[in-house]
Amino acid sequence: MKIASDWKDYEILDMANGEKLERWNDIMLVRPDPQIIWNQKSFPDKWNKANAIYRRSSTGGGEWNYKTKLPKSWQVKYKDLTFNIKPMGFKHTGLFPEQAVNWDWMINKIKTEKEKTNRDIKVLNLFAYTGGATVACLSAGAEVAHIDSSKGMVEWAKENVTSSGLQDRKVRFLIDDVVKFVNREIRRGNKYDAIIMDPPSYGRGKNGEVWKFEQNIEDLVALCMQVLSDKPLFFLINSYTTGISSQVLENILRMNFEKSCNAKGKFENGEIGLPMTNSKLVLPCGIYGRWES
Repeated sequence: MKIASDWKDYEILDMANGEKLERWNDIMLVRPDPQIIWNQKSFPDKWNKANAIYRRSSTGGGEWNYKTKLPKSWQVKYKDLTFNIKPMGFKHTGLFPEQAVNWDWMINKIKTEKEKTNRDIKVLNLFAYTGGATVACLSAGAEVAHIDSSKGMVEWAKENVTSSGLQDRKVRFLIDDVVKFVNREIRRGNKYDAIIMDPPSYGRGKNGEVWKFEQNIEDLVALCMQVLSDKPLFFLINSYTTGISSQVLENILRMNFEKSCNAKGKFENGEIGLPMTNSKLVLPCGIYGRWES
């Protein structure tokens, strides 16, 4: 498992009873997590310091219970990157801190390639959400196409780029269905050196297009192979879909690369997670499959 252990503005303080107690800069939140199936709290006193708690409803969904008044948004930093945090419906805050392990990897790949070849690196970020990977790749000097079907998420991503001081870098923000966008890029003949995707388990495009991970992921990867450049740098798939093994993601990439790409590289798959402070416990948070040159 790859563990995001370099955070200063984020940490898990405790985990128990299906919940995690987190610090986001100087604000503490309690949010549910299905992986936390144990009941024993390691630091019971810390839970009283929570500023807000997300409670699920028995009828579906849930709501935030605020113990203190919080700002509408606040910022956390990861190394040179800055992100805007906002408590949202369905427990989210606009950032998945475990993805820092992928940001570090992408930044290193892009910087190393640019130092070696001095070539421009074009990145395609699909299901790009609030732009964690977009900010990371821009900071490394890449050009990014950021695609998401939600206008609100794209606006949030723009805020994160600006907060990180990267607004002058080459980035395209597009509110679009990812499959339709990739098909248009194929017709245009546009190519990308790196592809990132973080597909939901289930979702709808801006015009009601239905996405189901198990049914659509293989076709999307095959489609994306057609916009991969002749000298690809990496292809990364993230997933939070329950019941899917990371090996499945590698298998799909392997089959498509063996069929469609002559570039030499290596495949890898695994879990990503977050450590708990002052503990040896680690929270598993998602899976990845990737190819890199």
